[in-house]
Amino acid sequence: MKVVVTIAGSDSSGGAGIQADLKTFEAFGVFGTSVITVLTAQNTTGVRAIEEVSVAFIKQQFDAIKEDFEIAAIKVGMLYNSEIIECVTHFLKEMKVPIVIDPVCISKAGSLLLEDEAMESLSELFKFATVVTPNIYEAKKFFGYEFGDTQSLEKMMCLDFPVLVKNETLGYENNIKSIDQLFYKHQKRIFSTPQVATTNLHGTGCSYSSAIAANLALGKSLDASIEISKQYIYNALMNAPDIGHGVGPIKHNLNKENK
Repeated sequence: MKVVVTIAGSDSSGGAGIQADLKTFEAFGVFGTSVITVLTAQNTTGVRAIEEVSVAFIKQQFDAIKEDFEIAAIKVGMLYNSEIIECVTHFLKEMKVPIVIDPVCISKAGSLLLEDEAMESLSELFKFATVVTPNIYEAKKFFGYEFGDTQSLEKMMCLDFPVLVKNETLGYENNIKSIDQLFYKHQKRIFSTPQVATTNLHGTGCSYSSAIAANLALGKSLDASIEISKQYIYNALMNAPDIGHGVGPIKHNLNKENK
């Protein structure tokens, strides 16, 4: 069985972060391990408190996993500050496995999940990535990208690493598509599913990047991993349990047809 590591924050409500990552890994038949960087007290309505894990303990978690397992892929999520990012950079530069970086900045409920001074440090981490998976707001924040802007599109085409920009929509009325765009080596690849009209979006970014990491660990190409993961998220949205009083979670454990 392939072993995948998630390096991310804990979500006490279970819909995002480490909890969502582990559920997603299980759905794809890989064994999930975790390095917790930050503890959050949150629910579907927002983040109430954040408690950083010490860099020394983050290192101990990663070393313990690395000593006992053969790691097949790594997913990186919430890192929160420069000190944690520098610690994680030390791990990643030694690893020769697929690495998926989800540059978490703001939660679906609008809570800040990355300190402003950590932006540059996180950008430096991207060079170790097999793919970086920003949403449209994070793509603008890190790369200056705006959908439909020719100049920023040309800039995305020239990046040294693959970037998957998520969450654009195209179409009208009953034919609206959810569009994700993969930029790499002066090419653009589009992945789409029907847009799901729902407020149950909590943890979709975490689960999407974790699904990609799981499929890369299973030996699938980047394009195939994204395609499978995109369909997984669509199904998870369609079958969301509709719980909580805010931005509800998706349903993770339904992936029989997409393994």
